[in-house]
Amino acid sequence: MKKINFYILLMLITLLSLNQVFAQKVLTLEESKQLALQNNAKSKNSKLEIEASRQIRKSAFTNYFPSISAGGMMFEAQKNLMEIQTQGGDLPVYDGDPANLGSATQFAYLPGGTMGLLKKGTIGYINAVQPIFAGGRIIYGNKLASLGVEVSEFKEKLTKDEIILKTEEQYWQIVSLAEKQKTVQKYEELLNRLLLQVNDAYNSGIVMKNDVLKVKLKLSEILLNKSKLDNGRKLATMAFCQQIGIPYDATLVLKEELNIPDLPQSYYLDKNEALKNRVEYSLLEKSVEAEKLQTNMKLGEYLPQAGIGISGVYMKLDEAKERTLGMVFGTVSVPISGWWGGSHELQERSIKEEIAENNFKNNSELLLLQMEAAWKNLTEAYNQYLLSVESLEQAEENMKVNDDSYKNGLITVSDLLEAQALLQQTQDQLTDAKTNYVVKKTTYLQVTGR
Repeated sequence: MKKINFYILLMLITLLSLNQVFAQKVLTLEESKQLALQNNAKSKNSKLEIEASRQIRKSAFTNYFPSISAGGMMFEAQKNLMEIQTQGGDLPVYDGDPANLGSATQFAYLPGGTMGLLKKGTIGYINAVQPIFAGGRIIYGNKLASLGVEVSEFKEKLTKDEIILKTEEQYWQIVSLAEKQKTVQKYEELLNRLLLQVNDAYNSGIVMKNDVLKVKLKLSEILLNKSKLDNGRKLATMAFCQQIGIPYDATLVLKEELNIPDLPQSYYLDKNEALKNRVEYSLLEKSVEAEKLQTNMKLGEYLPQAGIGISGVYMKLDEAKERTLGMVFGTVSVPISGWWGGSHELQERSIKEEIAENNFKNNSELLLLQMEAAWKNLTEAYNQYLLSVESLEQAEENMKVNDDSYKNGLITVSDLLEAQALLQQTQDQLTDAKTNYVVKKTTYLQVTGR
């Protein structure tokens, strides 16, 4: 009966373990980057910025078409708006012969009076004006709007690069902390075994109690470091989940491992060749182009404006019959006095163009320096990785020698603890070196436009 109960308990434990494994969410680096690009607020906003720029471009395109306006009014005044007074008098009667008009002998009396106009009325109109020439402002305005869309798309690419780099940094930070947790766990197991050995030796009178206390003290330090790593990993995981836009999951498992498969030389790209691949370089080009378009827009304000149009008018005044009429018209406007102040504004635009050219040259050089620095950082990170590998091999050999020496009674517990601490330190250094290298690799790929 007891044997049956034992097997039932074992099966329950196994099922619970399997349930926990299946409940875990496992993410690869690529999946994490895709989630970040889909869910990150900056990524969403950059897409909205592109859509806003496209709407501006569509708005600018409507300027090619006629502008249509309509209006109207109704009025009823307290008195007539216009009054015509006539004086009374005798008017010659005309008999049809022009020769008798000056010497007429018969007259008709016309009494004086007042005639009022415009006491009430209704007026409506509709106009359509097609611009023929607007100083080039419509054409350049549309080019500037299209340029705005391109700039928004480039900025979205920059935002994506920033999100990907931050996601990778956080991803590898968690992987690094997980590796350090494994190292601490192994160190803790080693110290626990050593504590049993030292306790046995102390009970047998072979070592002093001080040796037992030294091992316990070191074990307490390890437990403290283990707690710090646990808290650090929890906070890092919370930040990572926020970055990729998913709820915090304490069981989250990151699938990738810290490996250094390739040499830095396999990623090298000539910086002058890579410069034109940089989004920042394209943005600098667009900034120069935008300044030139704005100069053309400003020049267009001081050029003649011409257009043609048609208009329809409806009128009903006082008791008169309704009237409708149409007309075709043309307009020409020449800004004469504006050229005085405009000449200075055009000089200002010329200066701003020159500033944009200078910024383009200076910032292009800074981009080249950034790529060179990123390459140096990558090679230094790889060299640090090689040194860490060598240091770990030496620390492992040192640990093996000290372990054998302790078993043979040739060294003290303090010497063995020091060798163990050095081994853990070099293992952590190797983990940090690997993490630093993979992050520097991503940075170098990004600054070379890849």
